[in-house]
Amino acid sequence: MSETVGNQRLSVRVAGRGSGEVAAAARERADVPVAEVGPTGVPGVEPLLAASDGDETTFYANATAETAESVADALADDGALPDGDATVAATDASALPLPDLDGFGAERSVLARCGWIEPTNPDAYADAVGFTDADPDAVVEDAGDVLGRGWGDWSADEPVGPLWEGVRSRDGSPAVVVNAHGNPGDALLGESDPFSVLEGAAHVARVVDAVQVFVYVSEDDEAARDALTAAADAYPEFPVDVSVVEGPAAYRAAEPTMAIEAVEGNHRLEARLRPPGPEVEGVFGEPTVVHTARTFAHVAAAVRGEDADSRVVSVTGDADEATLELAADDALDTALDDAGVSDYTGVLVGGRFGGLTTDLGVAPTPDALADADLGTDGVLEVLGTDACPVAFVGKRAQFAEDANCGRCVPCREGSKQLTELLRDVYDGALNRPKIDELMRVMESSSVCAFGQHAPRPVRTGLEEFADEFEAHAEGTCPSGQCNPDASSEETARAKP
Repeated sequence: MSETVGNQRLSVRVAGRGSGEVAAAARERADVPVAEVGPTGVPGVEPLLAASDGDETTFYANATAETAESVADALADDGALPDGDATVAATDASALPLPDLDGFGAERSVLARCGWIEPTNPDAYADAVGFTDADPDAVVEDAGDVLGRGWGDWSADEPVGPLWEGVRSRDGSPAVVVNAHGNPGDALLGESDPFSVLEGAAHVARVVDAVQVFVYVSEDDEAARDALTAAADAYPEFPVDVSVVEGPAAYRAAEPTMAIEAVEGNHRLEARLRPPGPEVEGVFGEPTVVHTARTFAHVAAAVRGEDADSRVVSVTGDADEATLELAADDALDTALDDAGVSDYTGVLVGGRFGGLTTDLGVAPTPDALADADLGTDGVLEVLGTDACPVAFVGKRAQFAEDANCGRCVPCREGSKQLTELLRDVYDGALNRPKIDELMRVMESSSVCAFGQHAPRPVRTGLEEFADEFEAHAEGTCPSGQCNPDASSEETARAKP
């Protein structure tokens, strides 16, 4: 029996890592196709078994082998399915019919196939949406206005078309880099729907007449690496050679020029001085396009004629992790509601160096986020109700000091001085003018986005939690998590 589910309406899918035992139990008993599909982006409900029978799909969260056996028996006997955690009308068998479970939102476009089709089976992808054959000019017209997603994208928050035109207009042997390093949304797409990422990369490779595509992943994302490698090998008529390259798991390694350094095989990753940018001198000195996996998936969607304005958002931190999708006119608090998060001290919006806020009534678009001094990397890091925001921003400054590449003085020395100034708060000294001037220098003169963004958690934390900083300078911690006057091991851990 074929395991390909595709658009078949009578079927069993088991989503998530570690689902092999559940899928095997279903295969043993079912007389319908059974497929192990990719993660859904909501680890808390996986293994997630989805049984499609006619026009409905019933979901069973945290499924066991026993769950699979009872579902398979019911399907084999044409009986009623056992009660599940959610039952949804399945009007479009090519996309995940969203269950009413924590972690799933009302919107899935780019993520529609995550947890629904076999990730590395080209027939399953072809059945779901098909591989689009578009000439380069049509790609530019349909997808040139897509905005780059993530800080690892050379066109972050800007239309991608000008970068393509810049690479296409130069002599040389252009390259395309798929930066799938580090961000949960990029890793999910790489693992669960790699063909959408590769299809976007294929479109761009044709636009710029590339001679090579490099897919860059973190060494920690083994599942994404394996899926992208298998999908590249199985991709029908990919226009150029594809190489999957691993880089160190360090956060800074996702910066676009450091991604290029890793692709070239350099062991010490440092941000490159610019100009010139990668569109002039990228991989091995050739003009290079660098986009994140999310960007390429949105490019593929735009070429298919689908809406490419949604935003992939991951909820992390003191919350059950979930990666979901928001419409452009949604607010960020929608993501927290969908993920089942109701109480928190604050949320760091926009990645490791996002903005700290308590107001999530902000649209996920770059303009709205910039107006609110928040980041755009698509991560909402939740600080729990007992978290101390002063300790949190101090530790984030310490991370910047420890994790920067050391290339430029404003970032290398600025992050060190910023950490020291925040330590001084615990000794009763809150020097806002000095902190503000230091952050201004870092933001205006650091070579890359790492140093430019590193002050943002501190700046927004000082604004959002001014009373807490004043209290610490006076010797108290309102959260009770740290005591500025104490010398205990617990307080030492809380300090940056």
